[in-house]
Amino acid sequence: MTLIQELMNQAAVGGLLNPSIIKRFSPAEIRETIQSLVATEQINLANALGDAGMALYPHSEDMLAICSLLAMMNQDWPLAVELMEELVQLQGSTTPPFTYVMYVRALRCNLDPVRALEVARQGLAAYPDQLELLAEKLSLDDFSESMQSATAVRH
Repeated sequence: MTLIQELMNQAAVGGLLNPSIIKRFSPAEIRETIQSLVATEQINLANALGDAGMALYPHSEDMLAICSLLAMMNQDWPLAVELMEELVQLQGSTTPPFTYVMYVRALRCNLDPVRALEVARQGLAAYPDQLELLAEKLSLDDFSESMQSATAVRH
């Protein structure tokens, strides 16, 4: 039985998420189930499963990745940044471009353009031809320059 079938069975009998059922599944299976739940707009269940998955597998790439995306969907920018930061540390030199892009966007939404620019540069050091990272960096460069100009005018 798949995790989604188990969850539907639990929901049908009015049960809450049962950790003993969830821990029978791998982080990848939990991530895939969360993706399916989001695709079918079952966001509350996806969030609950994400919380349960993080409790069981707090340092799993699969759980960090999907839960950071859930946090972004929920506009919980501090949590998204925290999870993305841990994901990038865990992945190290194998961090994919998509992770850098999402991390930059989470930092921007968390109103931290200086760190966002640092992460964009870090991502571009690994992937110099990645267009989304380049676009983010250019946008952040423009923002940084306009802030410096505004500060100079005031002083």
